[in-house]
Amino acid sequence: MIQQKNLFGLTLDQLKALVLSLGLPAFTATQIAEWMYKKNVGSIAQMTNLSKQAREKLEKDYIIDRIVPSKVQTSTDGTKKYLYPTQSEKFIESAYIPDDDRATLCVSTQIGCKMGCLFCMTGKQGFQGNLSAGDIVNQVQSLPEFEKLTNIVYMGMGEPLDNVEAVLSSIEIMTSTWGYGWSPKRITVSTIGIIPAMITFLENSQAHLAVSLHSPFDDERKEIMPIQSVYPITEVIREIKKWDLGKQRRVSFEYIMFKGVNDTPRHAKELIKLLNGIKCRINLIRFHPIPDTPLLGTDLNSIVSFQNLLKAKGMTVTIRASRGEDIFAACGMLSTKELVKRQEESDF
Repeated sequence: MIQQKNLFGLTLDQLKALVLSLGLPAFTATQIAEWMYKKNVGSIAQMTNLSKQAREKLEKDYIIDRIVPSKVQTSTDGTKKYLYPTQSEKFIESAYIPDDDRATLCVSTQIGCKMGCLFCMTGKQGFQGNLSAGDIVNQVQSLPEFEKLTNIVYMGMGEPLDNVEAVLSSIEIMTSTWGYGWSPKRITVSTIGIIPAMITFLENSQAHLAVSLHSPFDDERKEIMPIQSVYPITEVIREIKKWDLGKQRRVSFEYIMFKGVNDTPRHAKELIKLLNGIKCRINLIRFHPIPDTPLLGTDLNSIVSFQNLLKAKGMTVTIRASRGEDIFAACGMLSTKELVKRQEESDF
């Protein structure tokens, strides 16, 4: 039996190529997109303005397959962590973060991660595959709080720009008139600095960029982030300076603070020097201890002192509030222990 393919997650251009291959009019693609993304239908049969012949042709080989979360954990601060099975029978996690008049969803882009950052729990589980655009958008569409969402950050499991094509397709679906119609200003994509993919992202999207920096010194950054050996942060910054960022499109730098590693006045001085000339925001993030890492978090008073050093030189700096730590939903803590659990159960 031929397995049916999923329409959900296809862009308008991909849908046009599909319907034309079936001998259907090109406008059918727009109809399908609007039914899936605007009207949220769950089957081809519900697309009543498509001809019966068109529906029959589509139903032969295609379905609309969205997946609801299989588990939810709720933090004492209101953050919710959702567990999703994927098409490949593995698992990913997303974090929903309500905050007064804002509600942010932190989406995953990969199952695990191959980057191996010393401070990240996702990286410790290894890399198990890329998510499709449909897998990424599904985290948004199937969220029980979907109607409350104001922002999306691509900061969950995986390195978004290591899966740049799927990420760009998902953003296209989120921001197009035939899709969800969101402003790209409501979307931020994080990266540790994969320069070729970052250029592709900047050329093909208007979403905001967030760079995981964590140390301004090349040699010290290399010790906690292996990507530094391939794409040094100085080269990442040099590329960013070529772009007109800071007006409609924002660039920010994420800086997790580790005790005795990157939190000294020497680091603040070098960070100011490195980012000179870039209109940006620096987000200081408290480190959440994870198993099997030698790193410790900087205390709050030292973080505030570090912030003041940067502010004194005119930098825009915020200390990001810690959310969802008690359910392992905070920065760097997402993982899929569920997959390990299932694998262990299957061994008996």
